Amino acid sequence: MKKIIFPIVLIALISSMGFSGCNSKNKKPVETVQKAEISLEDSLLNLVQYQTFQYFWDGAEPVSGMARERIHMDNVYPQNDQNVVTLGGSGFGVMAILVGIERGFITREQALERFQKIVDYLGKADRFHGAWPHWLDGPTGKVKPFSKKDDGGDLVETAFMIQGLLAVAEYYKDGNEAEQQLVADIQQLWETVEWDWYTQGKDVLYWHWSPNYGWEMNFPVGGYNECLIMYVLAASSPTHPISPAIYDKGWALNGDIAKDTIYYGLSTVLNFYEHNDDPIGPLFWAHYSYLGLNPKGLKDKYADYWKLNVNHATIHYRYALDNPKNHKGYGENQWGFTSSYSMNGYAGHHPGESDLGVISPTAALSSFPYTPKESMNVLKYLYLEADSLVGEYGPYDAYSQTENWYLPRYLAIDQGPIPVMIENYRSGLLWNLFMKNEDVKKGLAKLGFETP
Repeated sequence: MKKIIFPIVLIALISSMGFSGCNSKNKKPVETVQKAEISLEDSLLNLVQYQTFQYFWDGAEPVSGMARERIHMDNVYPQNDQNVVTLGGSGFGVMAILVGIERGFITREQALERFQKIVDYLGKADRFHGAWPHWLDGPTGKVKPFSKKDDGGDLVETAFMIQGLLAVAEYYKDGNEAEQQLVADIQQLWETVEWDWYTQGKDVLYWHWSPNYGWEMNFPVGGYNECLIMYVLAASSPTHPISPAIYDKGWALNGDIAKDTIYYGLSTVLNFYEHNDDPIGPLFWAHYSYLGLNPKGLKDKYADYWKLNVNHATIHYRYALDNPKNHKGYGENQWGFTSSYSMNGYAGHHPGESDLGVISPTAALSSFPYTPKESMNVLKYLYLEADSLVGEYGPYDAYSQTENWYLPRYLAIDQGPIPVMIENYRSGLLWNLFMKNEDVKKGLAKLGFETP
């Protein structure tokens, strides 16, 4: 890998500090060191946001403008996989593009052109009762089966896309004629998702439906995981809403979701055992639904969602400090576990039995709002001590010092939350946009949420 990281960091550092060697000598030593440290940290945040944004900008599939499912810098791919685009990752990606505007990486007009391409493409792509599939073939817009029976609508991936698009609509809603047309086109996509149809007439939302296999995937979504945003959007829909009973009985398991436990001295707040043998889940559960949904001050009768996510990230940190399996490298500068690549292919990493000795950088970096000091330790380690783990689109997906393993590969769903959650930490941009949506406000109120 080209050693490009240090020059970029130092140039950004010098320019952002705004003083030369001549006047810096007049500053008090402690003050100068403190300002240098703050400036270095800001420069690193700018750099990682820029690089991960580029995954969704320069790295996008050209016909759709959407995010490729994966980008492998070693050019080793599964068969016919280079042009597969991902719905959820692209939902994260449109939010990353908004970050790009605000941070000056691109102009508002450049972003508008890309958003127009994406929205037009989505309007023509395969949909199933309003829901897009997990994967699309980029050049054609036709469904690319995620697995044999997963060849139809994916309501969770659709929710991630809609979350991003609603933030885009809020950003442009008071703009010029072309921008307002984009907002209208997004509203049309939003209103045609048949959330209520995906209940099968029962008190729960189902993840999948296939025109060839019907409901055979049989995945009712309940108990805490990454899917809170799906229920919030389903309740918020102006055209195909679900009732609060579906949230309470399906998602919240008639209240059983609130059966928490204590792990590493902290309450898990909600019940993670529904999907795990261990008391806590992978950290993407603290990210995907909260790219737009602001957990600060967000409460319902089951949880305080800020406490939930802060505790979730902090438990991961404490687990790494404890390092019960004695994995090499774990500690205050290397922590955070989530679903990512591993030595054994894609795997779901989290504290406990699923800990394979793999660190996934997105886990800590996307947790900046919850654990800013601890996440900054990881960012500094990656860029200042282990830059071989960083490439064109930011930190590589995963690595293991125990196994002396990493690959120069990226996944959209792991790169996407990094610039978005860092921006929420820095300015609250995406939280502020998404939470302004009038439909979302009504949906949250209907479900009994207190909001920021």
